[in-house]
Amino acid sequence: MNELIIAFWLMLPAYLPNNCAALFGGGLPLDMGLTLQDGKRIMGDGKTFRGTIAGTICGVLFGIFLNLLAPTLGLPAFGQGWGQIPVLFGLSLGAMLGDMAAAFFKRRLGLGRGAPLAIIDQLDFVVGSWLLTLALAPGWFWQNFTLTIIIIVLIITPILHRMVNILGYRMGAKREPW
Repeated sequence: MNELIIAFWLMLPAYLPNNCAALFGGGLPLDMGLTLQDGKRIMGDGKTFRGTIAGTICGVLFGIFLNLLAPTLGLPAFGQGWGQIPVLFGLSLGAMLGDMAAAFFKRRLGLGRGAPLAIIDQLDFVVGSWLLTLALAPGWFWQNFTLTIIIIVLIITPILHRMVNILGYRMGAKREPW
């Protein structure tokens, strides 16, 4: 199977959550409006409880659906039975946590909600998803994320991120096209 397709496939449960968070989010911010000693919000209004939960659930459910298709398509599974839950939870929630970490650092840098930060904006969720998945399902992670797959993901993700953000902006789901 083509490694580009495998790389994209393995990242789908991580690619989806932030988009779902934008669609279904809103409400109470995760930082509850609190600021740090620097006077800046911890993460800001863009990171909410509802968005985080919705994004994670969407990623896990989408991953379960993909797992049903995997044998038919000849693509890697995300685990079997209950074993797929730590993998999908790691990929999905990890993507959300990576995005939250970037928001935290962007606030420290004085950047407002939606302000661009090159490379970080495109790969924060990838690193978060990999780290949490590595912690929850290390065997699965290393079996599937070979060096070649990792490199492919690091190359294709910024391109896909830009395309999806432009589409989301044109659809009115995002405030800015980056």
